[in-house]
Amino acid sequence: MEGAALAAAIIENARWKGALVAATTHYAELKIFAMTTPGVENASCEFDVETLAPTYRLLVGIPGKSNAFAISERLGLSREIIEAAGARIDAENVRFEDVLSRLDKQRQEMEKEKLAASQLRAEMEESAAAAKAYREKLEKEREKAAQKARAEARVILDEARQAADEVFKELGDMRKKQSAADDWQAENDRRAELRHKLNEAEDKIGAREEQELPPPTRPAVVGDTVELVKMGTQATVLSVNRDGVLQLQAGIMKITVKQDEVRVVEGETQTQKEAKKFISRTEHELRKLGASPEIDLRGMTSEEAVGALELFLDNALLGRLTAVTVIHGKGTGAVRRAVHQCLKGNHNVKSFRLGRYGEGEDGVTIVEFK
Repeated sequence: MEGAALAAAIIENARWKGALVAATTHYAELKIFAMTTPGVENASCEFDVETLAPTYRLLVGIPGKSNAFAISERLGLSREIIEAAGARIDAENVRFEDVLSRLDKQRQEMEKEKLAASQLRAEMEESAAAAKAYREKLEKEREKAAQKARAEARVILDEARQAADEVFKELGDMRKKQSAADDWQAENDRRAELRHKLNEAEDKIGAREEQELPPPTRPAVVGDTVELVKMGTQATVLSVNRDGVLQLQAGIMKITVKQDEVRVVEGETQTQKEAKKFISRTEHELRKLGASPEIDLRGMTSEEAVGALELFLDNALLGRLTAVTVIHGKGTGAVRRAVHQCLKGNHNVKSFRLGRYGEGEDGVTIVEFK
């Protein structure tokens, strides 16, 4: 007791003189001193009892625990001697070491859960990115096919128009010559040929449009976006009368058409819907990792509270929450200070504040994420 008290006094004196102190100790009293004194922080080096080797990980904020009994047992020292040694330790120190052991075990479990959650989140994000890329690829292929179909339709129409121009030119020449009856018969034959070519062009264009556009799934209603079959132009339905005649807004023009002259633009193809459904499912899996909007830290020590808070914040981010409530109680304010210090160092936190009247006041902290 005197040694611990003397050590604490020496540290305080050095701090008062402005010195930066790094002290190593096995005194439980000094560990408690660091936990309860502003400006003093516990730290420890992690030790693997199974391999009897240090991991060289510095754990800031976590006091170290004595592993002498565990190491001795691993090295083969008799259980009788270890138990006799344990009986000589002060009961308060035993309880303190037990608390440290539980804290260390909880810390290791939370780190494992955090690692598993991070791995699952990475896998889900990778799957979502793959689905998005696949959807974009389908969109590009669909647009490419549509452009090709429109180009082929334009070629067919241009050929028909060219044939019509040639026929009309020849008909004009024949009229100027005022030819005989056999010439007028030839004119009629050319008229028939023109009609045949125009009909053939319309049939080809109609077939191309049927291949490019899916059959209508339902009649258009007010507010729908529709595509005019013949023009390939999109418009918005303004009104529908009793006979099914539609009034459309296409740019600055208003058009009146029948139901069978338009197709409702439903948006996505079946494949795109499946891709969207897959992304939605992966996001749902992310949310399932834990999206509670509230955590209660009352009854915990500062170290326990910080560990639980870090895991809670990670799960809240995975669950896409925008704000959460941290209940720390009023008490001495130690847990509240530890919570606020933790929040200040979290780059995902946009802001935090104490609760207002009706929210829990000083006993809670409201956290808002970026």
